[in-house]
Amino acid sequence: MSLPPEKASELKQLIQQQLSKMDVHGRIREILAETIREELSPDQQHLSTEDLIKALRRRGIIDDVMKELNFVPDSVDQELPSSPKHAVGFDKQSTFKKSTESKVSVGILNIKLEMYPALNQTLSQEVVNTQLALERQKTAEKERLFLVYAKQWWREYLQIRPSHNSRLVKIFAQDENGINRPVCSYVKPLRAGRLLDTPRQAARFVNVLGYERAPVIGGGGKQEQWCTLLAFLCRNKGDCEDHANLLCSLLLGYGLEAFVCVGTKAKGVPHAWVMTCGTDGTITFWESLTGHRYIHKPINPDEPPSAEQPKPLYPYRTIGCVFNHQMFLGNCQPSDAVETCVFDLNDESKWKPMSEEAIKSVCAPGATTSLPPFPPLCASTIDASVTSNEIEMQLRLLVSEHRKDLGLTTVWEDQLSYLLSPALASYEFERTTSISAGNEEFQDAIRRAVPDGHTFKGFPIHFVYRNARRAFATCLRSPFCEEIICCRGDQVRLAVRVRVFTYPESACAVWIMFACVVVFDCNPSTWEAEAGGSRV
Repeated sequence: MSLPPEKASELKQLIQQQLSKMDVHGRIREILAETIREELSPDQQHLSTEDLIKALRRRGIIDDVMKELNFVPDSVDQELPSSPKHAVGFDKQSTFKKSTESKVSVGILNIKLEMYPALNQTLSQEVVNTQLALERQKTAEKERLFLVYAKQWWREYLQIRPSHNSRLVKIFAQDENGINRPVCSYVKPLRAGRLLDTPRQAARFVNVLGYERAPVIGGGGKQEQWCTLLAFLCRNKGDCEDHANLLCSLLLGYGLEAFVCVGTKAKGVPHAWVMTCGTDGTITFWESLTGHRYIHKPINPDEPPSAEQPKPLYPYRTIGCVFNHQMFLGNCQPSDAVETCVFDLNDESKWKPMSEEAIKSVCAPGATTSLPPFPPLCASTIDASVTSNEIEMQLRLLVSEHRKDLGLTTVWEDQLSYLLSPALASYEFERTTSISAGNEEFQDAIRRAVPDGHTFKGFPIHFVYRNARRAFATCLRSPFCEEIICCRGDQVRLAVRVRVFTYPESACAVWIMFACVVVFDCNPSTWEAEAGGSRV
């Protein structure tokens, strides 16, 4: 059976678009390099197609492509449902544009607007065009005035200290459509309804959203592109600025005084994180990519060397500015080092503010240049129990096949697998609340389950995706986990437990724990169950 030429061409275009969207070529290059480096024997100089396909399948890349590749019926020629005769409306064709290639069309959406009840008198096209022109003119004038003000503010900021020119003071940022917007417009108070109960749970939600740097075409540094909140959540992944903007918006929704901080990490790498100011003056940094929190206590550079100073635990090095939906402040202290910064935002000798009225003119709700209202967060559509069981069964099969290739038999211990559940729940609870609980009961249960003369080894690891093959390939690269999966000895019994924790927008945290019980080999028990796994 063969497809008609026009359908074959359409299929090729669909597949090519999907491959470009998922950056499959980049992932293939990474796998290819890794395969050549790690998997080929020294005397094998050429990589066959079969070797490459095996490596891609083992890491779950092929599974990802097939899951994302959706074939839908062509509905262009289908008739739209008839509408009431008296409805007033219009049809409009909108062209979709994609991220950095914002001038390249990726599709067309037909929009139909109808008004109920019908107008007694239909507005003429001339009246509509005139009104739209007036609104565009009003918007352009507001943007022009804010740009003039921003330039004047920047000149005044540089007059304070010429070295300010090298600080990361970000006033405008380009969004996914290539539009330059004031950074304050990317943040707005966001309430999570009943989907997230606490600020720390909100931080965990933002943490499990995927991290992906904005793509760069050609050479050069980091691509300057921020995503609006809606675009970020639709993609379910984004850069550090996108995570920070969302976390700041959620913390504002919880009634906290929150700001996005723009600065650098180690080696001068640009970075964005969140800061909250307590009513007692406590300054807390929130790392949106990890969910970690840090209390900031500034170092006094004028103290003698012998004086005891607080030791910073956070990874941040410099800070250029802070902002939220109402305020923008540039750091004008002698040093922009975070460890010496004083975050008294009301002291204009330390923080130069922008006019709140100027920010309100372009960023406040109802301002014509502000982004449209953000829809409420969507509840997760993932069934945690079903998904956990599916991933666990797939991992059991993958482990059995891997051990069979090594000439090893596999015996699964269901009861031991069940006993691992409290540990996984404890790890997620600790990530959310920073409080460790329930570990004593878990260790006591394991001691009772392991017979005399046997040793227990366990290793937990954390993921933010649900691809079992990809997770298994990553686990094998961990020496601790690989030792358990490939365990040899007398009466070896294996266990694996998967626990999926769901969050809004179908985000999830996936905890996996591999364990084995083997006859005691004169080595002390290996306890890797203290959350030794890493986020991947």
